[in-house]
Amino acid sequence: MFDNEDLIFKVVVNHEEQYSIWPQDRELPLGWKEEGTEGNKQVCLDHIEKIWTDMRPLSLRELMDK
Repeated sequence: MFDNEDLIFKVVVNHEEQYSIWPQDRELPLGWKEEGTEGNKQVCLDHIEKIWTDMRPLSLRELMDK
């Protein structure tokens, strides 16, 4: 279903600063908000790869910084 090359996605982020992609025409799941980037699947995945450099959830990063 999400392999349709014409499908437009948006990059989404949750409260733990974890990123994902979501089809543009679907309502976001609870706990996720739009990051601002839209495009085909590969464009969105490439963007996430550039910006999500620390895979640890925000709460773990904060705990380890104490």
